Amino acid sequence: MPESRGGLDDNPFSWQTLRDGSIAIQWRGQAAGTLRGSAAEKLQRQLDCGDARSQQLALAKATGNFKRGNERRS
Repeated sequence: MPESRGGLDDNPFSWQTLRDGSIAIQWRGQAAGTLRGSAAEKLQRQLDCGDARSQQLALAKATGNFKRGNERRS
């Protein structure tokens, strides 16, 4: 997970809520994904009531590319 290695300390994720209720997520300024429907509503609730660190973690998990953490180290 990125939080265990300090990967979220510099707040790499940002988001924008669009008019239709979908959420566009960016990672370091590049598009990382868009959520629509119930997934966007769930994420919006997490973003509204969380601190900066939990917001970053929620965004990382929502993209799906930052939650593996099962890679073995040599």
